[in-house]
Amino acid sequence: MSTDPTSAINAERAATLERAAALARQVDGLAEEQANTTHDDEHDPEGVTIGYQRAQLQGLLADARRDLGALDRAADRLRAGSYGRCARCGEPIAPARLEALPAAETCIGCAGRRR
Repeated sequence: MSTDPTSAINAERAATLERAAALARQVDGLAEEQANTTHDDEHDPEGVTIGYQRAQLQGLLADARRDLGALDRAADRLRAGSYGRCARCGEPIAPARLEALPAAETCIGCAGRRR
C-alpha cells in the first residue's frame, strides 16, 4: 500500500465530511427555495420536481453518512490491529483494494459472494 492506512482513512473521512456538508447545504437550500415559492413544481414540464430533488439529495446524504460510519469502523479496526483482514474469511485484503476503498471490510472474493 503506497499510503499508510491512517492517512488514507483520515483523507477519505475528510473528503466524505465535506461531501456530507455540501449535500446538507443543498438540502437546506432546497427547503428554503420551496418555502419561498408558490410555484407548482408538480406540473412543471421544464424539469424535475422539488420533491424529487430533495429525495435524491437526501439519499446521497444518507450514503455519505453510511460512508462515514464505515470509515469510523475502519479506524476502529486499525486501532484494534485487525485492519486489512477480511471480516468474513479472515484472509488479508489486497493492498490495492484498501488503497481504493480504505473502509473495505472484505476481500474481493468475499465481496463477490452473496450474504
